[in-house]
Amino acid sequence: MDYRRLGDTGLSVSELCFGTWRFGRETNGVVETGREEAHELLDAAADRGINFIDTANVYGTPNGTSEEYIGEWLDEREREDYVIASKVYFPFDGRGEPGPNDSGLGRKHVRAQVEGTLDRLDTDYLDVYYIHRWDEDTPIEETMRVLDELVSEGKVHYLGASTMAAWQLTKALWTADANDYARFDVVQPLHHAGYYEDVAEYLDVCIDQDIAVCPYSPLAGGFLTGKYERADPDDPEAVIAPDGSRASLDDRFERYYLSERGWKVLDAVRTVADELDATPAQVALRWLTGWDAFTCVPIVGARTTDQLDENVAATDLALSDEQWDRIMDARYDPDGNLWGH
Repeated sequence: MDYRRLGDTGLSVSELCFGTWRFGRETNGVVETGREEAHELLDAAADRGINFIDTANVYGTPNGTSEEYIGEWLDEREREDYVIASKVYFPFDGRGEPGPNDSGLGRKHVRAQVEGTLDRLDTDYLDVYYIHRWDEDTPIEETMRVLDELVSEGKVHYLGASTMAAWQLTKALWTADANDYARFDVVQPLHHAGYYEDVAEYLDVCIDQDIAVCPYSPLAGGFLTGKYERADPDDPEAVIAPDGSRASLDDRFERYYLSERGWKVLDAVRTVADELDATPAQVALRWLTGWDAFTCVPIVGARTTDQLDENVAATDLALSDEQWDRIMDARYDPDGNLWGH
């Protein structure tokens, strides 16, 4: 495992980040990743050189469970060896039914949530603190000011932003610069080679401002692992899915991950995988880390150590420029236009 600087910061992180959104999460009454499994996965990630761990205050059932699992695990480790990231924005139910100030990016909620996160993680500071979404109801100046205070107080080292539009990211950066506040050093968008939406403008901001990109769902919810087959050449949303897979269980899968562009990219990813004697998942991850214009650290959310081993093996792959470009070019039709949904 190699390490790279996180954007324009002095912080070194592993080529992959380990995501913990399944920790303690109940789906249909079943916990997806329980405490013992979570600790085993964290052990495996650390043993394989991953030092970057991503969570959020709302991960788990009830909210905060993921952070608690990580905090318990960290208690047996050297805190300084790990880069821990968490988030704030969504309604928090860890204290019961969320109240009127238990969501958003206002000062009261941010202050309350960072203290809760630090307590659950049993740590004095966060390496990275993301705003999980854009808050339409709170002035961005209020949000950036309270985040700057957290940095000044040493409770947070670096700031990040998750899903938002390019203009919102630009506005937040301008607000920080104009007021001499700490600014965002890393973002966490939904980004992968086959994404049906074009995020070029968003990435252009990151390139211009030297902001690191840590994409979530880098394997398109499992679509880019190659386990799905197209059922109808005229309908990109018609899919043959293995029993128990996300496509067979999640109504959002079609909307988020199935598109004409996605199938074209998957074909290219599969071809490159065959050439390298690798898996499609490994090629899809290596394609992301291969961006030269910005630091790209995908967040992998492996369910098992076998999946984690497959993901980590992506860091040993070497895609040629031609192979990387071939996957990028698969996003375009013969006339040079991006394939649509």
